[in-house]
Amino acid sequence: MPQTPPSRVVLSGHSVEEIVPLVQSHGFTLVESDPDLIICHGGDGTLIGAEREWPGVPKVSIQRSDVCKACPRHTPEAILKTLAAGEHTSTEHMKIRGEARGETLIGINEVLIHNAQVTSAVRYVVDIDGVPLGHEIIGDGLVVATPFGSSAYFRSITNSTFLVGIGLAFNNSTEPIDHLVLSPDDVIRVRITRGPALLASDNNPHHVPLD
Repeated sequence: MPQTPPSRVVLSGHSVEEIVPLVQSHGFTLVESDPDLIICHGGDGTLIGAEREWPGVPKVSIQRSDVCKACPRHTPEAILKTLAAGEHTSTEHMKIRGEARGETLIGINEVLIHNAQVTSAVRYVVDIDGVPLGHEIIGDGLVVATPFGSSAYFRSITNSTFLVGIGLAFNNSTEPIDHLVLSPDDVIRVRITRGPALLASDNNPHHVPLD
C-alpha cells in the first residue's frame, strides 16, 4: 500500500552536497528541524550516528561507503523516486539500552563493556534477570547486541548471527564461555570486580568510565 511521501528531509553524512541537487529534483525540501525523513549519505556508521542525533525519525541510506550493509541495493535515483512516490516500505529495529553511574547509552548495534586499558583484563560477574551466570569472568569485556547489530561486533566474537532476541558475547575471555541469545525483555546486570572498564555503545564517541 502506498505511504504518504516524506517532504521535509535532513541530509546526514559525508559530502552531502553531492546529492543536494538530486534530492531537490525529486521535490524534497531540505530542512534543519522537524524532518519527516533523514537521508543518510555514507555507510553503516552514518546511519547509526543519524539515529543517535535524530532518534525515531525514519531513515534511508544512500551508499557512499564500501561498508554499508544497511544500504538498499539500488541507485540513489531509484531510492528517491520510490520515496517521492510513496511506494516505500518501512522496517522497525529494536534498540538496546545500557545504564551506569546515572548515564544511559542507546545502541542500534550493541552496548558493550570493554577494558579501559588494553594491557589489563577486566574481571566481572553477570546475572540475567537476577540469576547469576556462573563465576567471575576474566577478559576484555562483553557485548550485548541487537539482531541488527549481530552481524557487527557480535559476529566478530562468536562467528554467528541471530534474528530474534538479544545476544550476549564474551570478548576474549580467558576461559571458553559460550555466547547466549536471550529474550529481548531480559535484563543483564554486570558488576565490575576489577577495572578499569568503560561502557560504550555503537560508534558513540562518549563512554562511561566504570571502576
